[in-house]
Amino acid sequence: MNTDRILARYLVETPLDPARVAEVMAGEQSCGTFARVAGETDALRKRARATVQGITTLATTSAPSLPNAWLTRHAPSGPWHQVQIDIAYPVANIGANLPTLVATVAGNLYDLGEVTGMRLETLQLPADYRTQFELPAVGITGTRRITGVDQGALVGTIIKPNVGLSPQQTAELVRTLCEAGVDFIKDDEVCANPVHAPLAERVPAIMAVVRAHQERTGKHVMVAFNISDETDAMKRHADLVAREGGSCVMASINWCGYSAMQTLRRHTPLALHAHRNGFGALSRHPGLGIGFQAYQTLWRLAGVDHMHVHGLQGKFAQADEEVVQSARDCFTPLISGLDDRVLPAFSSGQWAGTVPATWDAIASDDLLFMSGGGILAHPDGPAAGVMSLRQAWQAARSGTPLADFARLAPELCRALTFFGQ
Repeated sequence: MNTDRILARYLVETPLDPARVAEVMAGEQSCGTFARVAGETDALRKRARATVQGITTLATTSAPSLPNAWLTRHAPSGPWHQVQIDIAYPVANIGANLPTLVATVAGNLYDLGEVTGMRLETLQLPADYRTQFELPAVGITGTRRITGVDQGALVGTIIKPNVGLSPQQTAELVRTLCEAGVDFIKDDEVCANPVHAPLAERVPAIMAVVRAHQERTGKHVMVAFNISDETDAMKRHADLVAREGGSCVMASINWCGYSAMQTLRRHTPLALHAHRNGFGALSRHPGLGIGFQAYQTLWRLAGVDHMHVHGLQGKFAQADEEVVQSARDCFTPLISGLDDRVLPAFSSGQWAGTVPATWDAIASDDLLFMSGGGILAHPDGPAAGVMSLRQAWQAARSGTPLADFARLAPELCRALTFFGQ
């Protein structure tokens, strides 16, 4: 691709001429506005204007997907054209500035009156542009090294109940989970620094348990403490986790923002667990928002190490095909020759019974398989829940049906009977 241009692909719906709309998009997001101004010389346009690289017709409809007051005033008769538009943006307009990159490829485009659908699907970056941004500090390889999991999927879980536990109650639950054999534990996204369990008390209480477990067994359990907050507070929280011997912090990335995550990445070597809660608001409508490939590209420029992708056959709205493609996006380097892959985190209604579908679709165990109820609600306790997951992964990797494997695996057998109902 062009080494001085960023290529963005959009899905667009409009009743107008798609070629005209594409030019409006290119002008609006670079050097133009609704009318050419005096300073917009041909030389400036050649240097600074975004350019339309391609337009592909996908379908036509008889009605708009989304309301639009501007078009209502103009009363177009349709049909509405659904098209794919590729636009190349000059790197020089943006520089190594992540918020401005986002404002360029995903800014006022959503408000254009000419469209009744606008979705940023993919982003491709020049190699020398990508290298100006943060890389994962830990990534897949580092997460395996820290947790001591050389092969196989990393098995994780979530603190449940989500909120309400005291620091000591949370620490006791962590003790149980460490003894149960998990590799990874994370806070829920709604539990960051609550009055009943502030991080200043919760982190030391939990890490005392984690350190004792490591001293006794040699196993470090990675705990992702939710430090979502304003930027300076997140830096202080990360320092506390590091002082206590922790290895990971979590943030609700959509609400903390790109700049905060860049600052946090530059401040701490801890693994950054990127929780995407709220992504559904940005992605669920097929004609609006942002696709995961573009979304995770932008967040990887902030240097995160883990990215949530939801789970197969889970409790959320995403189709399995979307979950699988999201994981593959995390596995794909943004540019050739650079290992900036991030660890995909599977969650939402995951248990032993969803393992075969995950293995069959991904064909890799470079992933974090998180199961809350599938571990904590196992009828024989959390240790049996963890064991049932490991048995399910062993069965899936060997190509053995779970029911057959379960004949000699009581924990898996109980999970299939209990959760399968």
